[in-house]
Amino acid sequence: MSGFGEKLRAAMVIARRDFVAVVFSKTFLFFLIGPVFPVLVGGLAGSIGGKVQQNVERPTIGLAMSAADSQAMMRTREELQGRVPGVIPEIVVLQEMKPGETFDARAALADGDRPVSAVLGGTLDKPLLTAPGERARQWVGVVSNLAARARSATPTDYPDVAVEEVTTSVAKVKTGQIYTAQASQVMLFLLTMLLAGMVLSNLVEEKGNKIIEVLAAAIPMDAMFMGKLFAMLAVSLVGIAVWGGVGGAIVLAGARNLPTMSVPAVGWPLFLTLAFLYFAMAYLLMGSLFLSIGGMATTVREVQTLSMPVSMFQLMVFFFASFALTSPGTWIDWASIIFPVSSPYAMLARAAQYPDVWPHVVALGWQVLWVIVIVRAGAQLFRRTVMKSGPSTAKRSIWARLRRAKAY
Repeated sequence: MSGFGEKLRAAMVIARRDFVAVVFSKTFLFFLIGPVFPVLVGGLAGSIGGKVQQNVERPTIGLAMSAADSQAMMRTREELQGRVPGVIPEIVVLQEMKPGETFDARAALADGDRPVSAVLGGTLDKPLLTAPGERARQWVGVVSNLAARARSATPTDYPDVAVEEVTTSVAKVKTGQIYTAQASQVMLFLLTMLLAGMVLSNLVEEKGNKIIEVLAAAIPMDAMFMGKLFAMLAVSLVGIAVWGGVGGAIVLAGARNLPTMSVPAVGWPLFLTLAFLYFAMAYLLMGSLFLSIGGMATTVREVQTLSMPVSMFQLMVFFFASFALTSPGTWIDWASIIFPVSSPYAMLARAAQYPDVWPHVVALGWQVLWVIVIVRAGAQLFRRTVMKSGPSTAKRSIWARLRRAKAY
């Protein structure tokens, strides 16, 4: 117990030292305002995308039928609009055909002065739809229904439907909880990807000015690793608190049209608590891996080289957990829960969908165990490949040190 207490105190000393050094540095302000730029870019992209969408071609079918058939089709479209699911394409008359007259539908589709997505010719008994393959498959059923209704000589008597609205249903609740699970996974991924990568370069400066040798002589290596992890986690939580406060102020100031999420299965208080814990676990798991890998880098250039594979690894973990969300109860779902780095994502999604609490206790214990295992393994790897490498190997690359570590 005394050995554990000594390591804990040493880790707290390192954590306090690194936390103060980062938070009270001049660059921490730039860290806090960093997410403003992606938000601005996203807002501008959304605005531009909205304007582009307004100018996108509206789905339109051009009619090249007889006058009577064209009028029947136009009347039927107005009659069925709002009475059938989906959107019925706009219909315009290109030409009222006379007996024996032909119409070049391909030329009409290629004519820029008459922007139509498809051309409907023939008769109501034998309609002919000319359109690109995707449009043809999409609209063949709609055209068939329109033509069948237009052929009817007697008008359809549509009954008035009495509506009794309910606040919710089981299916709506389940669907909403799945959306909540997806949104929480995306938010967890964005925060982890934005913040955990900072750990990669945590040891480069101290290795360059030999401070690491002093620290290694004074405290256990795994305590130093753990202290640095918790320091960067605390820095990340400060950033999240600032961003959350600013975002909450914007919402209270008037941005109330944001989409609302369904109540998770465990309830909002417990869900938010679990979200905090799973973010901490995701950060510590990813951070311990990145700290172990980045600890073997000797220069900032090597850290920059590692950034791309590290980002791809995080992206693959997120995709794996997201795919498992679509296959509940399968081996993929269980694998995402058991695999340490994807476990926080999978369990947070589970909290949104299932009310059981005990699986989260087990999962958090499992993740804590793997944080300890990865930190100890990373500390041993760092000690063997860096601290005991000697002067002749001090400038070896990270890949040479990895190969040397395998020899032990």
